[in-house]
Amino acid sequence: MASLDELIRQDELENQQELAFIRSQIPADMKGTFSDDDILYIMDSIVDYYFTSGILDGNEEETDIDMEKVAEYVCKQAKEANVGTFDPQDVFFIVQADLDFQEQNL
Repeated sequence: MASLDELIRQDELENQQELAFIRSQIPADMKGTFSDDDILYIMDSIVDYYFTSGILDGNEEETDIDMEKVAEYVCKQAKEANVGTFDPQDVFFIVQADLDFQEQNL
């Protein structure tokens, strides 16, 4: 059984791998729009959306995810938390890259 420190390191490594993947997938003109901290916040907000929306509660093997709804949720959360004001159209690309990363690493 892994220790808590090992689990934290493993989670941090996975976050850094996903961050690098997202950076490689978003359009070139957006690469300077988001800091690493912005993208990490967006990644956390995406996970939060999945848990709070009930999308993970279904018994279906495959679930349709409305990426526009996820992007809008992320933008709303960021604004409410005073993290920043993001354009949902830009965040959409990050949501899409996040899903691609998750699908590749199942």
